[in-house]
Amino acid sequence: MTETTAQATRISREKLAARIAQDIPEGSYVNLGIGAPTLVADYLPQDQEIILHTENGMLGMGPSPAADEIDPDLINAGKQPVTALAGAAYFHHADSFGMMRGGHLDVCVLGAFQVSQGGDLANWSTGAPGAIPAVGGAMDLAIGAKNVYVMTDLLTKTGESKLVEACTYPLTGVGCVTRVYTDHAVFDVTPDGFTVREAFGDNTVELLSELTGLELTVPAPTPRAAGASRGASGGGGPASTRSIREGE
Repeated sequence: MTETTAQATRISREKLAARIAQDIPEGSYVNLGIGAPTLVADYLPQDQEIILHTENGMLGMGPSPAADEIDPDLINAGKQPVTALAGAAYFHHADSFGMMRGGHLDVCVLGAFQVSQGGDLANWSTGAPGAIPAVGGAMDLAIGAKNVYVMTDLLTKTGESKLVEACTYPLTGVGCVTRVYTDHAVFDVTPDGFTVREAFGDNTVELLSELTGLELTVPAPTPRAAGASRGASGGGGPASTRSIREGE
């Protein structure tokens, strides 16, 4: 793939974060994993109540602060400065993990090294000699959250697909991933493998299959109400997104 083609088939992390924010239902309790997933906080609709949880002991986290409004005592699990919304609560680290393990989170957004077509997640170690393990609360989130969204690039820096038939890295959780948001497309994990929910830019099912080496499917068409507008699934998205159709 040429550099020009690659640019035409990818969206930025900021646009991807905004796309993920669209899929989080109002009233949800949500944990955003360390790294790129933290960007989602800046794109949540202000007219909806979505309550962000951080594993270091805070409920009611807001978006990133302006440079002159940083409070060094307000940080997320990745040690990034955050804001607190009205009514925010603080609690012990152990209580925070009790919330995670007790099934009280509706959604968590995590990064990934690999996601298998069966929904297995590997995101804490590559297993390489000398690799520094970074478990954190990932295992608790992967198993405890009702819906696990993964936010990641589709390909590694060397061009390998992060969507795989079976994970070769140490697992974080088995059969836990609900949906994968990548810079190329959004994929649902189904009993039949990955379904292309939405493609970005010039991507097609064929191109995505070539990039991943996997047999991908598309959702079965659903009846549309008379007069309904056509557009990308999942409530729309950035201008560079579109729904994927059979044969594209």
